[in-house]
Amino acid sequence: MLNFQTSRSFLCTLIGGVLLAASAQAQASVSATAARTAARVYREQHEGDILTEFAQLLAIPNLASDSINIRRNADFLVRMLQARGFSNTRLLTVPGGPPAVYGELSQPGATRTLVLYAHYDGQPVDAAKWSTPPWSPVLRTKEVHVGGTIIPIPAGSGRVDGEARIYGRSAGDDKGSIQAILSALDAMKASQMAPSVNLKVFFEGEEEAGSDHLEALLTIHAAQLVGDAWLFCDGPVHQSGRQQLSFGQRGSAGFELTVYGPTRALHSGHYGNWAPNPAMLIATLIASMRDDDGRIKVEGYYDDVTPVTAAEYRAVAALPKYDSTLRTALGLSRTESGNALLAERIMLPAFNVRGIRVGGVRETGSNTIATEAYASFDLRLVPGQTPAGVRRLVEAHIRRQGFYVTNDSVTVAMRLAHPKVARVEWGSGYPASRAPMDGPFGKAVIAAISDGARQPLVLNPTVGASGPAYLFEQILKVPMISLPIANYDDNQHAADENLRVQNLWDGIELYAALLVGMGRAWRGQVP
Repeated sequence: MLNFQTSRSFLCTLIGGVLLAASAQAQASVSATAARTAARVYREQHEGDILTEFAQLLAIPNLASDSINIRRNADFLVRMLQARGFSNTRLLTVPGGPPAVYGELSQPGATRTLVLYAHYDGQPVDAAKWSTPPWSPVLRTKEVHVGGTIIPIPAGSGRVDGEARIYGRSAGDDKGSIQAILSALDAMKASQMAPSVNLKVFFEGEEEAGSDHLEALLTIHAAQLVGDAWLFCDGPVHQSGRQQLSFGQRGSAGFELTVYGPTRALHSGHYGNWAPNPAMLIATLIASMRDDDGRIKVEGYYDDVTPVTAAEYRAVAALPKYDSTLRTALGLSRTESGNALLAERIMLPAFNVRGIRVGGVRETGSNTIATEAYASFDLRLVPGQTPAGVRRLVEAHIRRQGFYVTNDSVTVAMRLAHPKVARVEWGSGYPASRAPMDGPFGKAVIAAISDGARQPLVLNPTVGASGPAYLFEQILKVPMISLPIANYDDNQHAADENLRVQNLWDGIELYAALLVGMGRAWRGQVP
């Protein structure tokens, strides 16, 4: 027979269990459509507050190499998480790398854990090319190049037209996603809604610098980062303006190429047609690597490419037909491969020449043969390819063109010993990733964010940009897919980066729908 204390303990446990179950059941009954509506109402009453906080985040310089300001960003984000009730907020660190910002938001009765990834660092800037300083965010009535004028960010409940744009480094890539996630949680709390999943966030501080320390971060802190799946909250929506969900990211590799002529610049009249010209050497070498229709001519380059699946081909065929509009907007009479669909081209490797430098042109041009010529290459990889593999193929190709290839410094003795010398300097890179489009996690995300959406969701097998998703899949053994919110014309990585305000508003509704509807969708209980 149970004594009084045992009976009391049993009763408390039973009541607690019943209350937890009731709480979970109550949350499960809230629809994603209701969450969208609640988020919209909340946002309309707090637009000034949301943009003010966003501007404060954008105002902190965020180059990964700037350790002092990167730490300021991280500390600010920790305070943002704590203000939303996150627990175990902390900075995850490894020697020599910027910190990642981490936090947890557990929910009674939730059976799944979702981890949201975003990054808070940004690309380097050339401030002279910006209309306003890159870390002094401003709100404009519309795009600056079509006459958008600066307007004040309103206070409190002041309203802002959705076509306005906020300018500043990382507005679109990727601090906008962080703001949308946290503002969605504010909106949910105001309506007494809670996420239907346990939530973790991981905000990286080195993505734009190559994520060199990400592998160590994920390995060392793997126990902390346990979850059922990850969402990569980064990137732009589809060019048509419709919300997209992307199941893959291209990999990345890159190299700097230097070829050599005489040891000092020579008069082109006295020495032209006699001394090798590095400008011609590098132009001929580049032309040997790819044709003007985008076909990569490096031997064996396509051999390791994983074939596109039938499901992925069907998804590409179902994407909005937007290429003609894009060509007109970009002033292009044609695009590569006989006007093949952009989505089809993204499924293939890309070999991009991102810059060439030799001699001078226009006002700096002179009749000389330069001593050296430089080119910079950006390679986008697809599943099956690896950075090491493409490096081997590219260097073998350069050798077949008659060059002596080195990765180190070039000496005069080396130039005398070989008719043609090429220095190839490789950066860090990573392979591509692509999650199955019909997996249970993907289906759950589709169901949750489609509930109450104004337009059908765009399902994209892969995005053109690269990201380190493969590390999460390899180290943490979980699927990862991408959920972007930025406008496609946000000038990411370039001067005058911006976020269209309506994209932020839509993102807040999107994350509210996701977090409220995800738990039920993941259990397969969507009506």
